[in-house]
Amino acid sequence: MTTNLLDFDLNGLTAFCEGLGEKRFRATQLFRWIHQRGASDFDQMSDLAKSLREKLRGVAHVTALPVVTEHISSDGTIKWLFDVGDGNAVETVFIPEDDRGTLCVSSQAGCAVGCRFCSTGHQGFSRNLTTGEIMAQLWYAEHFLRKRFNTDERVISNVVMMGMGEPLQNYSALVPALRTMLDDHGYGLSRRRVTVSTSGVVPFMDKLALDCPVALAVSLHAPNDELRDNLVPLNRKYPLKELLQTCNRYLEHAPRDFITFEYCMLDGVNDQAEHANQLIELVRGQGADNVSCKFNLIPFNPFPASGLKRSSAAQVTMFAKMLSDAGIVTTVRKTRGDDIDAACGQLAGDVRDRTKVEQRMAKLRTIELKPIS
Repeated sequence: MTTNLLDFDLNGLTAFCEGLGEKRFRATQLFRWIHQRGASDFDQMSDLAKSLREKLRGVAHVTALPVVTEHISSDGTIKWLFDVGDGNAVETVFIPEDDRGTLCVSSQAGCAVGCRFCSTGHQGFSRNLTTGEIMAQLWYAEHFLRKRFNTDERVISNVVMMGMGEPLQNYSALVPALRTMLDDHGYGLSRRRVTVSTSGVVPFMDKLALDCPVALAVSLHAPNDELRDNLVPLNRKYPLKELLQTCNRYLEHAPRDFITFEYCMLDGVNDQAEHANQLIELVRGQGADNVSCKFNLIPFNPFPASGLKRSSAAQVTMFAKMLSDAGIVTTVRKTRGDDIDAACGQLAGDVRDRTKVEQRMAKLRTIELKPIS
């Protein structure tokens, strides 16, 4: 069986080439051909020694994931469904804007966290993606888009690990992928323009801060432990106080001077004035609990199994104003690609669940989330 070179960051590719008796500069040349030029045919790599190309043909390949479907939204958003084998498929979304092009990348086939408002979580979990499967999403999208827009310039300026899965529960595959995204011989992305979104896997937040500190977004979604336990079950293991202290430790290494808190607006569940006041108190606490942050309020994208509803526009505006008036930078996420189910929380792909998610979700749905009176 040959090796997919998308599985390697530059250090990994160097070790692979050294195993073939080649020097580091050959690995750098090969890395550039793969990631900067999108080459998959070794014969195209004209400045590689013929002897190396012959070696590579026998032991390696550069292969993207098969595209099952491609949908293009009326607003220009593109969603791909990629086949990752064994009945599993993952979704990847490109979001074009005037000043940037953002790719939303998946890290797992499904998700084991089981957030109540997320359609991916309702599908259950099958497996982690490999580094190559994570990178294949960016590799395919970048070079597809260059051909589509007839340009040699980089199209994707930002990558967000906000697709299917909890990235930090696939840490060993995630970090080499991040390093390839950041490498000047690869995609040359700024640390500020690569974001890992996590539901709060505290030990790996600390590890990421040391190994590869990129921008961090934390899926918060609730201002107190009781509510968050039900919306984000991981909170039972890593409650809010511990999570916020970890955020502050991360800021010592982060490329930005704030953490982004994502907050999905759920009608009558977490969108009341009292919830806003609790959030202000939570992040403006004393000492270690005072977190430099901004809030990104996300309109909920309803799906029947959730039993939840989207907050009204007026309620979202009121909530945002309360946070802003308290001196907290607050934005409301613009919904993109919802006509092709590509908006936040809608990525579901195709997953052969092995976690009996329906049983767990059925228990969660028996817990009534009542408005605060």
